[in-house]
Amino acid sequence: MTIKRLGLDIDGTVTSPKTFLPYLNSSFNKKLSLDDLTEYNLANILGIHKDEFFKWLKANEKNIYANAIIADDAHSILKSWEGKYDLFYISARGNHLLDTTKNWFAANSVPFHHIELIGKHDKIDAIKKHGVDVFFEDKHDNACAIAEECQIPVILFNTPYNQGTVPSNVSRLESWHEARQWIQLHNKSGRA
Repeated sequence: MTIKRLGLDIDGTVTSPKTFLPYLNSSFNKKLSLDDLTEYNLANILGIHKDEFFKWLKANEKNIYANAIIADDAHSILKSWEGKYDLFYISARGNHLLDTTKNWFAANSVPFHHIELIGKHDKIDAIKKHGVDVFFEDKHDNACAIAEECQIPVILFNTPYNQGTVPSNVSRLESWHEARQWIQLHNKSGRA
């Protein structure tokens, strides 16, 4: 396969899956670690109604996203890919966070060619529209749906909240180094 365009989720993929923890612990008087996040629905983890969680998120999301922690080794690997691949970020964040998101990318020197905040978890239309060759994700059901609907490989960064079986074209990886190795192994264009 020739890989030219990489599609990348932002939260929990380019940013650390631990990003939300200090905010959750402070706001809800918890002592959660990443291992405690065994499902994607944080309202369930916190034992609160989803409406209460979304109200909290709306009040805190700009601050959280503006100060997000970049995932280990994501920066150096993305920088090394900057001239080799099209880096298209497709996120469930709402478009009202575009300035916050672009400011974070600038402040952290994270390269990009396109950022699209679609405001929903279903990224399939955006992935098809942009002709993405491989997608990087952290949400289990997204990874499975993208792999099956778009018929492209998906790299699923392994976390406690995304366990479960995956289709054969979803590769569950532990790190950005493994992702780089996967890209090198599968790209027949000669790009590393």
